[in-house]
Parts: sequence; C-alpha cells; structure tokens
Amino acid sequence: MSDYDVEAVDRLPFSSPEKSERYRTENYTGAVGLNWYRTDPSLQFTMAYYLQPDELAVVEPHLDRIGELMGGPVARWAEETDRNPARLERYDRWGHDVSRVVQPPSFTESKRAVLDAHKKLKDDARRAGVNPSLPLFAANYLLDQADIGMGCALGTGGGMVKALVAAYAPADVREHVLAKFETGEWEGETAQLLTERTGGSDLGALETTATRHGDGWLLNGFKWFASNCDGQVFVVLAKPDGAPDSGRGVANFLVLRTRRDGSRNGVRIRRLKDKLGTRSVASGEVEFVDAEAFLLSGEPSDEGSHDGRGLGRMMELTNAARLGIALFAVGNARRALVESLCYARRREAFGGALIDKPLMRRKLAEMIVDVEAALALVFDGTGFANHRQPRAVRQRIAVPVTKLKVCRLGITMASDAIEIHGGNGYIETWPVARILRDAQVNTIWEGPDNILCLDVRRGIEKIQAHQPLLERLHDAVSVSDDDATTQLVSRRIADLDAAITAWTKLEGDVAEARLFPLAQFMGDVYAGALLTEQAAWERETRAADRKALVARLYAQRYLADRGPLRGIDTDSDEAIERFDELVDGALVTD
Repeated sequence: MSDYDVEAVDRLPFSSPEKSERYRTENYTGAVGLNWYRTDPSLQFTMAYYLQPDELAVVEPHLDRIGELMGGPVARWAEETDRNPARLERYDRWGHDVSRVVQPPSFTESKRAVLDAHKKLKDDARRAGVNPSLPLFAANYLLDQADIGMGCALGTGGGMVKALVAAYAPADVREHVLAKFETGEWEGETAQLLTERTGGSDLGALETTATRHGDGWLLNGFKWFASNCDGQVFVVLAKPDGAPDSGRGVANFLVLRTRRDGSRNGVRIRRLKDKLGTRSVASGEVEFVDAEAFLLSGEPSDEGSHDGRGLGRMMELTNAARLGIALFAVGNARRALVESLCYARRREAFGGALIDKPLMRRKLAEMIVDVEAALALVFDGTGFANHRQPRAVRQRIAVPVTKLKVCRLGITMASDAIEIHGGNGYIETWPVARILRDAQVNTIWEGPDNILCLDVRRGIEKIQAHQPLLERLHDAVSVSDDDATTQLVSRRIADLDAAITAWTKLEGDVAEARLFPLAQFMGDVYAGALLTEQAAWERETRAADRKALVARLYAQRYLADRGPLRGIDTDSDEAIERFDELVDGALVTD
C-alpha cells in the first residue's frame, strides 16, 4: 500500500494502525443493514406470546422480510427524505391555487414498498384464517424504528374513518370512498384535522364553521397543524351554524380532496411547517373555502342531524391514535437502544470497548429493561389475548397511561443514545440526532402529558375506568410465579388502589396537580405486572428466566423501596453480573 492510499490523518506521528482502526468508518454501520426482526429476540418473544404456533408460522416469514426491508432500504430512504423533505407547489403557471405537495422519490418509493409488504402480510394471513391486526401492529413497530413520520402518514385512523363513512356518509359518497379504500388506492391517504390557532387541545374553542348545502355542508375555516395534509380523505372538526360555541357544538365532517362532481374541492394548503423532526410526513396549514363536506354523526337515516357527540367521536379516533403514537415512541426507543449497543461494542476508549465499562453496562441494562417494559405496555394496549390471558380486552384508561409513560421514554432513550455516542451523536450525519428530533413530537401528538392526565381523570370520574385496569393487574399477577418480584408488584397494586381512592377525596387544584404522579404510578405498576406475567410464561414454556430478570430489575428500579442509601450498599448487581444475558435477549447480530 502506497502512502497515497492512506488518509493523511493516519500518517500523523502519534498514529498507528491500531489507533486508526478504532475510527474506521465501516466499523460503525449501526442498526442500518441489520434485519430488525431477526435481530430482535424481544419482538420474537412478543409474537410467540400472543399468537398460536400455527398463526406464527404463517406471519413470521413476512415479519422476517419486513425486518429486512425496514432495516435496509426504508431506513436509508428515511435519511434521504429527512434531508430533502416534501415541498409545496401553491400555484400553477396561471396563478391558480393547486396546493400540490411534491414528495421526494425517497418518500414515494418507501411508501410503495411498505404498503406492498403490508398487503402481502395481510392477504396471506387472511387466506390462512389468521387475524392480521397484531402482525401488522408488529410490522408498524419495525417501520417506526426507521421512520415514525412514515408511520404517521400511513396510520392516521384509516380504519375508524372507514367505519364512520360506512355509517353516516351519503350513499354515493360512501360507495366512492369505500371503493377507493378497498382497492388500496387511498391506503395511507387519511388525516384528522383538529388543531387551530385558538389552541391545540382546547377543541371546543375552534372556529371552523359548517353551513348546510343540499345533502351536504360547506366548511370554512383554518386548521393550523395538519399532518399528512397531502392526503385524499380528511376527518375535520367544525361547528355547524347555530350550534353552541363549546365542545357540545363540535361535529365531525368528512372532506375529500375532490368534490363528488369531480371538481377540485375548496381545500387549500397555505404552507408546510418547517418542523424539528418527522419531516417525512407533510404537515401544513390547511384552509377550507366553501369545501364540500359530509356530516359524520346522527343516525344513518338522518344524515343531516347533529347529535352533539362530535367531540366524543373524535376522541374515540384520538384514543385509537394514541396507542399508535405510543408505538412510534417505543420504535424510537428500540432504535436508540440498537444504535447504542452497536456503537458501544465498536467504540474503544480507556483501554477497551465501551460496552465492557461498568457504568456503560449499567446504562445499557436500564435501556434494555425500559424498552421491554414499554413493548409490553403497548402490545397489551391492543386488547388482544395472550397465552396467559385468553380473554384480554382493551382497557379504556390504559391508553393515555401508556402514552404518557412510553412517549417520554422515547425522548430520554434518544437522549441517552446521543450521550453514548458522545459528540458524534450530536452530529446529523450520525443516526441518533434524528431519533431525538423525531421522538419529541410523540409527547405532543394527540395530547401532551397534562391532557393525558385530564383524560385519566375523566375515565375515573365518569366511567370508573380504573376498576378494569386494576382487574387486569390482579389477573396478571394471579398467573405469575409466586416469587419476590410478583409479591412486590402485588403490594404495589394494592397501594395503587389506595392511591386512587385517596385521590378521589382531594379537591380542586390539588386534585388536578396530583394527576401526574397518579398516572405515573399507574404506568409503573401496569408495566411491572405485565413483565411478571410474561416471565411466568417464559419459565413455563421455555424453562428460561431471562424475562424474570427483566421483571426483577424493573421492579427494583420503579417499584421497590430502596432504603435510605438508595441501594448503594447492596453487595451484588444482577444487571452487571448477567449483562451478557440481557444483551443476548435484546439484540442478536451474529
């Protein structure tokens, strides 16, 4: 090798082949290039925990291919789209407002590949008599590790929109819209338009109006933050003429990009938002100018009526979306973990690999445990039965509690990943800076922490929603092993029950302020109970106790009273002693 084949920096006086090897670019490929399903034992465990063996045999080959797709082309396209996001063409050459969003090729190719993979999974599952919902949820988890912006673009409440259209839209509109969904043409083309300049969460303060026009309505107003604004189908909140200026006056409307006569509808995109992250989903300011719309409320036989439940129906859409956003967050957390493990294995400092340093092992062990706890919460929120709980149902209050806990975790995990990468992590040419930029939006989408806490209060006060959650926790520990961890979780379930009772006796501002620690307490105990449930299944079916280790470490960190010395005087540390076992169950790259 000639001197010209060696970088000048590698020929400095104090350099050496051994030193230059430490920062060779090809040594730091990170998560991109891995098969994200095949290298994820925790996701494989989750699928086996929920599906019967014959069901898993049908869907797992698809998940394996999707893991390859997301860890390869989709992850690379996401980086390209982040650097070159969509742009808005507001006017055509004659000055007519066309409000056309021009997506980069990286976005359109990625979207096409993802939808195609999802369709193949869905079709094969249905042919085999397998419900595709849970496998698709897992496929979206893999997508979210690459690009939660794409996850948002493809997952903005399409199922609920179809249900509303089927129930309330005029016959000709219903047939047209459902046919577009059936062919897949409008898959990923829906959006919910709620937020206005008057405030994001205070939906009763919105200003958009609706006026009767034949068997439809005309909408006029301005939505301040509309994600996926280049879609074809919008569910919009507006107030019909004569309705009260409050939450009771809000109604849901269907708005299509094109009127039913084929002309362009009065939907104008004023500008795209210059966002911190999630640049792959086009978010913009949308103005309605006499836009044709159809009421999505009232009895199907009385399409023009307004029953005052528009805000409630939108909250149903919102609550379903919240679980998807929690899935975004755990996808962010998982990607941050994988990037951190990959980097720590390769980076050398102070005479050895970072991953061999005790403090680094402590941090990575905590990250592994947190991701598995979050994964348990989000999958339980789907309401699907598992092998330990064959009659599981979705818990009303669990969704806001899960979102509160998991979305915050997505941010802290991304921040930890940057810290593990050091200065490199703060640089946009490395992968973890984008993870942090993207993760921050999850606490905002569909309600930040305070709004989630208010939803927990509504659930407790109006429908006693804490009771089914407590029953779920009791069920979880009832099928768990009678070990010290389960006993600790059981005591904390009793404490949580007492805490909810104590909270109901508080008044006014004090009660509202205490909602946050109460919701946190719910999330901590909920996750601990689910981990003990999973640990018992693993021990019974696989004669293994790694998940029991995860449950124990989680309970020690979030549920145990560690004493005045905070556990510093403890002689041993399982997270360090069994670190390799934790990592082997989190990421397999060989």
